[in-house]
Amino acid sequence: MCGIRSTPFSLLAGCMLLLLGLQQAMAMPVFARKYDMSCTACHAAFPRLNEFGKQFLAQNMRLGNWKEASTRKTGDPRLALPESVPLALRAQAYTQFRDNATGSDGSTVYDSRFDFQSPYLIKLLSSAPLSDHVTFYGYGIMAEKGNNGEFLIEDAWFSHDNLFGSGTKLMLGQFQVSDLMFPRETRLTFQDFMVYRMAGITYDRGLILDRGFGPIDFAVGAVNGNGVSSSASVSSTGYRRSDALFDNDSSKSVFARVGTEIGGVSIGLFALTGRERFDGTLVGTNYVENNWDSEKRIGGIDLSGKVGYNLYWFFQGLVNEWDDVIERDRTYQWNGLFFGIDYIHSPEWAYSVLYNRTDAGDLDGTGTVYNGIDMNSLTLSASYYFMTNVKLILEGNIDMLDTDWERNGHNGTDSYALIGFDAGF
Repeated sequence: MCGIRSTPFSLLAGCMLLLLGLQQAMAMPVFARKYDMSCTACHAAFPRLNEFGKQFLAQNMRLGNWKEASTRKTGDPRLALPESVPLALRAQAYTQFRDNATGSDGSTVYDSRFDFQSPYLIKLLSSAPLSDHVTFYGYGIMAEKGNNGEFLIEDAWFSHDNLFGSGTKLMLGQFQVSDLMFPRETRLTFQDFMVYRMAGITYDRGLILDRGFGPIDFAVGAVNGNGVSSSASVSSTGYRRSDALFDNDSSKSVFARVGTEIGGVSIGLFALTGRERFDGTLVGTNYVENNWDSEKRIGGIDLSGKVGYNLYWFFQGLVNEWDDVIERDRTYQWNGLFFGIDYIHSPEWAYSVLYNRTDAGDLDGTGTVYNGIDMNSLTLSASYYFMTNVKLILEGNIDMLDTDWERNGHNGTDSYALIGFDAGF
């Protein structure tokens, strides 16, 4: 994992495109500019990776000759500075038509069923190899979902691909736990992989250790468990000290994934356990302020494969157990899944189908925000590529869930249609 040395893989220099990730982190057009190569070397259709792209990422996003090809000659053999600061942009803009627009308590706060959503987001991305084994990757979002005036860092991590010469890869920083299965940022649909968001295994801060054992890949890690939205100043040591706390408790969530391939099908098993403070905001007359830590356990399976040259399929199922989240000494179980197909028809057209299904299980009928875990939707999407890095997206989402607020926190359909642009440069 120390660098790509074989001739075929040296062609991957230009494939780094637009997005994010963890060990499956995305890349950027800055590499295509650097090496005069097309992003299609690594992407079946941006942002979906092909096999070369996945292999490139497994090599810590570098070529074997990365120093000679892309660093400034400073005369210091222990200094590897990129020729220029590696930056790229991703921008999205949409027009959306929605069936329903309601607040979290069921009331109609906004009722805009025809909405210009531009810019939907603007991302600033950067990545560079810093030594023979260390790579940095990060990106920040400006004006996400209309919140002008904000700049939010989502991914930001260092990766070492051969820790102490053991063949073990270390990642330290801020990333998505769910990227061990399917990186959300490589999806072709606007619609998300919803069970990841509901289970709380997206952005967090921590570390991952990853190593291959023949046909088996094993990853284990730990994260704070409270996401990435806030930190707190350390005040116990005196006045105006400079340090900060990123976690709100001493416990950590630990997780692992074991993956392999059988008969052309990639198979992974995932598990997570941890303690965290759940959202205590409940609705209606059932308001309870949850001011204690709750135990959280997740188990899952992920499957993916390819049919022919240009059809990709993927499946994720998760079972969740939350202890004491509403009442003490009680375990609440719920589950969810998604299934998707991406068909790359030509350099100009790609089509996607995504099915999201989540069942609130024991949380059904509790009169809490967790009623809203229930989801049953089918998404149909088409992407037209004006250029390799610029596409028009046409998407429709069909909400098939019953409109029952008391039972499933759903008092209106969530169907939508949208059209918009997505570009990286």
